[in-house]
Amino acid sequence: MAYKILVVDDEKLIVKGIKFSLEQDGMEVTPAYDGEEALQNIKDSKFDLVVLDVMLPKMDGLEVCQQVREFSQIPIIMVTAKGEDMDKIMGLEYGADDYITKPFNILELKARIKAILRRSTKKEAEKEEVKNTLQARDLELVFDSRRVFISGKEVNLTAKEFDLLELLMENPGKVYSREKLLDTVWGYDYPGDVRTVDVHVRRLREKIEANPSEPKYIFTKWGVGYYFN
Repeated sequence: MAYKILVVDDEKLIVKGIKFSLEQDGMEVTPAYDGEEALQNIKDSKFDLVVLDVMLPKMDGLEVCQQVREFSQIPIIMVTAKGEDMDKIMGLEYGADDYITKPFNILELKARIKAILRRSTKKEAEKEEVKNTLQARDLELVFDSRRVFISGKEVNLTAKEFDLLELLMENPGKVYSREKLLDTVWGYDYPGDVRTVDVHVRRLREKIEANPSEPKYIFTKWGVGYYFN
């Protein structure tokens, strides 16, 4: 079955180019040209991944990403014309899984898309062969539906937050350096830096810890990295 990709950009030539290139690889591509159209598409249809420009009419990409994360964990690659680190980190804070800066090589974008889809497919296949849940006190992680619960109440995590929590929960007590987490969760070819890990850990603590400043699940080993208690 072909992967279904939503490509969102107000520059129609860019959308046309991405659409043509992805379709050459057998993917089904749906275009959208503003934030409201993108959000409605995601609500109405099932996609495997979204390529989402930051600068959009009607609703910018960051707001779209934030609203999508209220009901879906679909992988999102943010596209920005700006190169400042803060813009990239801000995209990740809003729930993006990856980012790429304009002007970009279409081959690089395709490689990012395929890497995310490959990891997502692999994880789903692996989860079918292992137990379905992980439990730690009042924290429960469900593999097949990629859902997390605290005392029975669901907590909405981004795709990368879920991957990060899953890795740490499956290896309690094991300290992971930021570099190792970046390689394992984001992939060795990910161009970001270790601050990406710090941002995701902070956001994850805000969602699963009763008091993020005094965590009981995800601990910091100062000067080394993070581990699950």
